[in-house]
Amino acid sequence: MKSFVARKENVEHKWHVVDAEGQILGRLAAKVAPILMGKTKPTYTPHVDTGDFVIVVNAEKVRVSGDKAKTKEYQRYSGYPGGQKIISFEEMLSRRPERVIELAVRRMLPKSKLGRQMLKKLKVFRGPEHNHGAQKPEKLEF
Repeated sequence: MKSFVARKENVEHKWHVVDAEGQILGRLAAKVAPILMGKTKPTYTPHVDTGDFVIVVNAEKVRVSGDKAKTKEYQRYSGYPGGQKIISFEEMLSRRPERVIELAVRRMLPKSKLGRQMLKKLKVFRGPEHNHGAQKPEKLEF
């Protein structure tokens, strides 16, 4: 019996919609990341992008447990002396809620070219509307 190895020409990508309203950030990201990687499919192959597209709506209504809303921080660095910027979770959620979910999912994907390719299949929207209706996405419930 031969092992099945998926090829990128033969992979079929589906579209899924996830509503983030009231969901906990880490648990949501932990459910979305395997879908982007393709680990939920029987045709999963580690070196091929077999994952599906995921649309996340209502990004501003995601929540975190405990005191993390006040204590969690995001930091970035420009590369220049004194160029470190630190922003709290509450501020990031009010300014760019899409970025909060993107960062959580990105950190659960492989750190490689393939991981960056998988992240491009994640589409995050602030409100309940999205512009991917033509792809006929299926609603996912967690």
